Amino acid sequence: METRTLGAIGPVSVLTLGGGGLGQVWGETSRDEAVATARAAVDAGITLLDVAPGYGRGEAEHVVGEAFGGQLPAGVRVGTKVMLGDPDGPAAARLDASLARSLATMGLGHVDLLWLHSNLVPDGYAPPRFASIGAKLATPWTRFVEEVRPAFEELVASGRVGAWGITGIALPRTVLDAIADDPAPAAVQCATNLLDSVGSIYVHDEPFRPREVVAAASARGCGVLGIRAVQAGALTGAMDRDLPPDDADRLDFDRAAPFRALAAEAGESPAALAHRYALTMPGVDSVVLGVKNRVELAECVAAAERGPLAPDLVAAIDASVA
Repeated sequence: METRTLGAIGPVSVLTLGGGGLGQVWGETSRDEAVATARAAVDAGITLLDVAPGYGRGEAEHVVGEAFGGQLPAGVRVGTKVMLGDPDGPAAARLDASLARSLATMGLGHVDLLWLHSNLVPDGYAPPRFASIGAKLATPWTRFVEEVRPAFEELVASGRVGAWGITGIALPRTVLDAIADDPAPAAVQCATNLLDSVGSIYVHDEPFRPREVVAAASARGCGVLGIRAVQAGALTGAMDRDLPPDDADRLDFDRAAPFRALAAEAGESPAALAHRYALTMPGVDSVVLGVKNRVELAECVAAAERGPLAPDLVAAIDASVA
């Protein structure tokens, strides 16, 4: 499988196995099938695993532990996440406890990447949606600068973490501030899909600017890990769950109807074409897969092997959802 350089982290496969599917966030699967999928991904050349304790209440991390018995194959790396928010008490203690649980679950002594999965926001800012639980979801800027970032740096110095990154689907202006500031994150998880959307998980009232975040991260030398390539199923052939008509993910699915027609004309499944589109986007180093079984994995691996899309097809895809 093709590799690209994920910033200072170094070469990784262009596909990353995500924990959402393994943790049954994107539909049902079994532990046995998830374990088999993780092993098949590594056999196919995938060298980065991206999990989190929040995926299925730790299920994705359990899958990694069972699949590899606490000993990752040579060249394979793993990252996990911490949802910090703005907690009572020292942030470092929360980070340490979350990391310790993740390491114990996977049977590992360190992770290669630890991601801050919270929304970075300005001081005093409350997300317009879910404001009542903002303390669980949002990390204020001063808390990030004075406590969280130094704690990440200390974990790196301790050897328990190889590098740290941020999830870049928070308030865009604050994400851009974090990329521009020192020390910058080693990598940023960015939304990379043709709709420029993360649907229902975007909680802010300011315009979402994913391509600007990708460009800024790439220019700063941060690795760019593309997420939401199929935007929660909106860019697949059919949604895997029932949603009300006004749900943001359902609206994205409806908006993508012309894209599905274009995919049929091109002889590709919508999901495969969406992954190839994400891999073609400038600045993207690796794209996270949300697959939950070996069939979905094989489709994505085959799509990646077909390579980047031609400029005229990219233009046609962009026009289909304009």
